[in-house]
Amino acid sequence: MSNIGINPSQIVLAADVANGSSPYRLGQVMWNVSSVGANLAYKWVVYDEGSAAVDGVAGEVAYYYTLDGYKNHAVTSDLSDSVEIGAGVLVGAPSDGDECWIQIKGPATLTIALTAGADGDPLTPTGSADGTLDVSAAVTDNICAIAGDISDKEIVCDFPF
Repeated sequence: MSNIGINPSQIVLAADVANGSSPYRLGQVMWNVSSVGANLAYKWVVYDEGSAAVDGVAGEVAYYYTLDGYKNHAVTSDLSDSVEIGAGVLVGAPSDGDECWIQIKGPATLTIALTAGADGDPLTPTGSADGTLDVSAAVTDNICAIAGDISDKEIVCDFPF
């Protein structure tokens, strides 16, 4: 697998999206190889600030926005406006209506700590705070990552395509 040459931190501003200048289609998935050889997958999505007007922050977890978020490829960092399905880790810092990449597969480092857990635990949005994950406690939880090195805020992404 070779480097596909995308800029994972790329953001297309909402005004440019409205003018039809988005270079990718919503929901498009691209694979990339990191500098240390890890296979990483990214998904092109639209960011919604949600009712709390929460801007995206690079390194925080995004969730699918409301009931139709997955099919519309819409994400938010506002957990209260989600259906507690993890979407991916924001690579850039989008605002409302911006399009951007989220990392959905491979190792990632979060900017804020997990709500709880130990290395190797399955992680879920359920029970967490905005922009992070918690340890899965029920079989009905959406498991979207695995805790890597908790002290370094490292996870292994396994978010849905």
